[in-house]
Amino acid sequence: MFKKVLVANRGEVAVQIIRALHEMNIKAVAVYSTADADSLFVKLADESVCIGGPFPDESYLNMAAIIDSAVLCGCDALHPGYGFLSENADFAELCEQCGIKFIGPSAKVINLMGNKGNAKEAMRQNGVPTIPGSDGFVDTYKQAKEVAKETGYPIMLKAAAGGGGKGIRKVLNEAELRKAFTDTKREAKLSFGDDRLYMEKDLSDAKHIEMQVIADEHGHVIYFPERDCSMQRNHQKVIEESPCSQITEQKRQELGQIVVKAAKGIGYTNTGTFEFLMDQDHNFYFMEMNTRLQVEYTITEEVTGVEIIKAQIMVAQGQELPFTQADCAVNGYSIECRINAEDPSNNFTPSPGKLEQMKFPDESDSIRIDSGVEAGDMISPYYDSMIAKIIVHKPTKREAVSKMKRILTNFVVEGVTTNRDFLIDLISDRHFLAGDFNNNYIESTFLKEWMKQYDKQTV
Repeated sequence: MFKKVLVANRGEVAVQIIRALHEMNIKAVAVYSTADADSLFVKLADESVCIGGPFPDESYLNMAAIIDSAVLCGCDALHPGYGFLSENADFAELCEQCGIKFIGPSAKVINLMGNKGNAKEAMRQNGVPTIPGSDGFVDTYKQAKEVAKETGYPIMLKAAAGGGGKGIRKVLNEAELRKAFTDTKREAKLSFGDDRLYMEKDLSDAKHIEMQVIADEHGHVIYFPERDCSMQRNHQKVIEESPCSQITEQKRQELGQIVVKAAKGIGYTNTGTFEFLMDQDHNFYFMEMNTRLQVEYTITEEVTGVEIIKAQIMVAQGQELPFTQADCAVNGYSIECRINAEDPSNNFTPSPGKLEQMKFPDESDSIRIDSGVEAGDMISPYYDSMIAKIIVHKPTKREAVSKMKRILTNFVVEGVTTNRDFLIDLISDRHFLAGDFNNNYIESTFLKEWMKQYDKQTV
């Protein structure tokens, strides 16, 4: 059993991991940058080590400093959270070489699924439906032209090592292809050090559906109810909900069986999430797999009652999963809103600064607030601008949305601009309430109408 675990992350996810460790009677070690010296997660940890300057590459991406801290503090294991090094195969391998258990899948599997082209081929071999497109990588413009002709426009050019909305372009016709191919290849090289590209049929009118799994080292693989993450802007999720109102129990089971088979096929352990596009006929097409915890794991916890971080730790300790598939049925509905320090009226520009005041409603059986900051803290310009995640769990979507609106209306954050009003309007939207929206809805429709109304109000 682990006695001490290093948390290789910051902010609200570090807070949640530390709390889970403490509830399991495991000591937590925090590593932090100079910008985070007074942060909540540092205060909560049993030990803390400053590992570098404020920029991520000086601290939270500094593998050597993090591993040195884990060794010097006598840590048995390391939890990477999400973001930063959580999907870095080299980091997972380094942990293993240094005798530190990486709380996640093996380096081999991270490497396989981290490359979008290889991941797609692995899924195809394991019977998972994939989006029509290139069979592997497209190395030349001539190849890209041939694939596009066969697949049909519009198509998506994607970086094999991409993520976070970078290295991806939609191409409407052959006239756009040459420049798009050159530009995407260049961006991929600059962003990821890997200029390999692959191509997929554009499925614009589709939902972004993801299904999380967890697997122990004894052959047990369990899937959780799906999450609808279609409410996104610039390929970044804004609101997440579970379950999806357009997916039946039969479809849920079909998708669950697909991801369980795939997880077993690639030898997956610990938790991860398969992401799909679902077309209007409710056909699923694999996009990618995230080999880590995700921001929106909270709504999965709410609708199942499972504590996923604790389960991750148990799996890493070699224990069997403490629940079965029957324990992970849908119970009600849950929604998550991300409160960010940003200005939606100014293209969502980050709004760093001091949180002069911050007051959220008390948590209850139906309300959960995950935050890594307190009143008086700074929202740093160096990292993600998230202030908190608000999660509501109710028997129905309408009840949960009604409760979420009251919370968003009444919470207090002063000192920085937030996206609160935007979120209130978004969850009040009739298309969101009905569930008839796709992953382009915010940018193609809602945001345009919202800006018109905002401009009228500010005249």
